Amino acid sequence: IPVIVNMGALSEADSQNMLNYMLGLKEGLYGHLRRVTPKVWLLTPTNVDINGEDETGLADDGDEVVAP
Repeated sequence: IPVIVNMGALSEADSQNMLNYMLGLKEGLYGHLRRVTPKVWLLTPTNVDINGEDETGLADDGDEVVAP
């Protein structure tokens, strides 16, 4: 199930903590974490395709996030 997370109302510290948590979920699900807007993120498991993706798997307006 894809999840959209809006962190607009969170402080910078809480946003960073939430992002770190979602990066862990992404790795555990072998999924994808994509920035939709500066404060909205889309977390999807590996078997979910997002409409509008090109052949590289990334949408032109989204940023794929990888764990450091």
